[in-house]
Amino acid sequence: MSQHIHCIVNDCHYWKQGNLCVANEILVATDKFGANQPENVDASMSNQLTAQSAGSCMETCCKSYIPKGSNKITQDGVNKIF
Repeated sequence: MSQHIHCIVNDCHYWKQGNLCVANEILVATDKFGANQPENVDASMSNQLTAQSAGSCMETCCKSYIPKGSNKITQDGVNKIF
């Protein structure tokens, strides 16, 4: 069975035609967590983070977003090239 992460944010470095996310890892977090953390907090740090309850899908965000063409693709020390 083929599994995919679907994404409709087409200005993300990881977005691929067909609305697919091609990141090796992603970090989904609560909006509150995302708003209070620097951009370099991402999937590679997940084992150091504390799980939180969101309450609804409307209170979640993808912390792995990197703008297309950004010079931030290695900000967290992970080479984000696909």
